[in-house]
Amino acid sequence: MIEVIKPGLETCIQDWPGRIGYLNQGFPPSGPMDSWSFRLANLLVGNQVGDAAIECQYVGPVLKFHADAIIAVTGANMHPTLDGEAVPLWESIAVSAGATLTLSKPPQAGVRTYVAISGGIDVDPWLNSRSTFAKAKVGGVNGRALRAGDRFKWHAGKGMAGRRVKPSARPPVEGGSPWTIEVVRGPNDDWIDEAGHDRFLSSDWKLSGKSDRTGFRLEGPQWTFTEKAYNKAPEHGSVPSNIVDQGYPIGAINLAGQTPIILVNDGPSMGGFINPYTVPSAAFWKLGQSRPGEIYRFKTVSVDEAQQMARALTVICQEDSIA
Repeated sequence: MIEVIKPGLETCIQDWPGRIGYLNQGFPPSGPMDSWSFRLANLLVGNQVGDAAIECQYVGPVLKFHADAIIAVTGANMHPTLDGEAVPLWESIAVSAGATLTLSKPPQAGVRTYVAISGGIDVDPWLNSRSTFAKAKVGGVNGRALRAGDRFKWHAGKGMAGRRVKPSARPPVEGGSPWTIEVVRGPNDDWIDEAGHDRFLSSDWKLSGKSDRTGFRLEGPQWTFTEKAYNKAPEHGSVPSNIVDQGYPIGAINLAGQTPIILVNDGPSMGGFINPYTVPSAAFWKLGQSRPGEIYRFKTVSVDEAQQMARALTVICQEDSIA
């Protein structure tokens, strides 16, 4: 049993790849924002890469263990301690019953930290996933962020202490701003003129504080449009970026008026704005580790290149990356 002494900021339970197959019913995948760090945490403790674990952001929780466990902490460095003694990141460690794990300091680089427990966290799945989707109050612990006094269990595991992620296999969380974010053109890139595309790809975009697991709002220059955006049928709406309601891909850069919003893990499944670009899934870890005020610079890749990125990340998140 784990007891939450202090919850931190929006600490929650997630699994990977999340709640797949229900976007047409309005349920996004949710899951970890930085799946690279998440998957490696699970590998360290002998789990399947997608098993349920804890996602912490900005300020981590204080957790008391009421049974022996093998755990691993990955991602941003929240300076974890076990009963006051510093513990390493990217390494599996043994925790004795009665010990307290503290992740309370904001990281100097990165945003999100992951805690995996050998066996995986035991909470009830909802639509085949244990991921928390707080806006619908489903998954995780009562469909919400953790609160002080919460208690939950984990499954029996076979993990062992002393396993480490090879340095070459760790995400460069401390690289920081400016972040180079890969994007694929489309599905509505033909609504933006070439000057608008050039401006988007050559400009610095600042991540707004008005961002969450639904969407990352960006601040930057104005967009310009093709004639298609101005000479459209009335049902598309009066604003150039309006379009008849359509499905949104996960990672879409949704253009609401002049404000681009990257639709991330808990984003909507449809709406009436165009999506000139889409961030591929393998680049999401950068979004998950960036903080408000930091700068994005976008780089186009093809669909084939985006798929190659995903395959390369899958190769990294395998047993060969553990020493």
